Amino acid sequence: MRKIGLIGGMSFESTSVYYRLINEMVRERLGGFASADLLLHSVNFAEIVDMQKAGRWDLAAEHLANSARGLKAAGAECVLICTNTMHIVAPDVQAAVDVPLIHVIDETARALTSKGLNRPLLLATRYTMEHGFYTERMKMLDVDVMVPDADDRTDIHDIIFNELCAGTVLDTSRTRAIAMIEKAKAEGADSIILGCTEICLLLDPASLPLPGVDSTAIHATAAVDFALGQSSAKQAAA
Repeated sequence: MRKIGLIGGMSFESTSVYYRLINEMVRERLGGFASADLLLHSVNFAEIVDMQKAGRWDLAAEHLANSARGLKAAGAECVLICTNTMHIVAPDVQAAVDVPLIHVIDETARALTSKGLNRPLLLATRYTMEHGFYTERMKMLDVDVMVPDADDRTDIHDIIFNELCAGTVLDTSRTRAIAMIEKAKAEGADSIILGCTEICLLLDPASLPLPGVDSTAIHATAAVDFALGQSSAKQAAA
C-alpha cells in the first residue's frame, strides 16, 4: 500500500469526509481491519480564507506548497489538496514535489465523460465558479461547464462558507440549491458537479433532478486507487 498525503482543513468538515471515505474504501477492498496508510496536514482555514479574500493566491500557493513538501518529506507517495477551490494553486503545489498530485478536476472530468455527460452545472464557491481555472481545465478535458447566474452564485457561495464550513446543514438551503439545478436543467445542463468538498453534506448526488457527481467521493476514490495500485494517477500540469 502506498502512503497518501492529504492537505486538509479547508474546511475540516470536508476533510473528515475524505478521511472516512478513504478508510472505508480501503477496508471494503482489502477486508478485515485494513485501513489507509495516510498522512494529513490540516492547515488553519482562517489563514487561507484571509488570503482568498485578499486575492493573495501567491501566498496561498506557497503555504500549500510547503504543506506538500512536508508530506513528501514524511513519506507521502502522492498528494491531494482536499478542496476544489485551492486547486487554483495546484500547479504550484505540484511543482514543489516530485510525487503525483491527484487533481480533483481531472478525476471529476473522467467521472463525467465515463457516463457520457459533458454539460454539467458547477455548484461551488465563487472562486471556483468565477476564477476560470476550473472551467478552462474542464474544457481541455472535453467538458463544457455551466455556472449559475450571479444571484445563485452568491447564494451557493454563502451557503458553503456561512453554513456548511461551520457544520450547519439547512433544509432551506437544500431547497435553494435544488431550485438552481432545476433552472440549469431547463437551460440544457445534463448533470451536476458537487464542486465544493462540503456540498456533499447538503446534497445527495443520487437524489437530484439531474445525474450528480460528488467531487469529494471521486477524489477519495482516486486516492485509494493510487494507494492500492489499481489505477495510475496523473500528475497535474504545471
